[in-house]
Amino acid sequence: MANDNLWRYRPELKEHESVELVGFEVEATDGKIGAVDAANNAVGDSYVVVDTGPWIFGRKVLIPAGAVERIDQDARKLYVGRTKDEIKKAPEFDETSYRDTRYRDEVGGYYAAFPGTM
Repeated sequence: MANDNLWRYRPELKEHESVELVGFEVEATDGKIGAVDAANNAVGDSYVVVDTGPWIFGRKVLIPAGAVERIDQDARKLYVGRTKDEIKKAPEFDETSYRDTRYRDEVGGYYAAFPGTM
């Protein structure tokens, strides 16, 4: 699996690329993890930043678009194909460097290790 694909939405989600995802609830495979705080839908550079609220002490996490399995616009929910624990163990979110290549490579490497991630 190429890391480049991690930063693209799955082909079946292409219709959602223009949707403003900020504020959508985010569901892991085993329950709610928070809400979308920021999103980038640029082709080849798509991701969501999720504010986990009290679930993991107000921490934010960066999730590549390739980990998003489904988007329900009517319910304003985004579904990620990872468990809460897998998301909790993701590299620490850094507000100052999350757009940098080095950090993105670290996050991409983490998520690429899971089966089913684009």
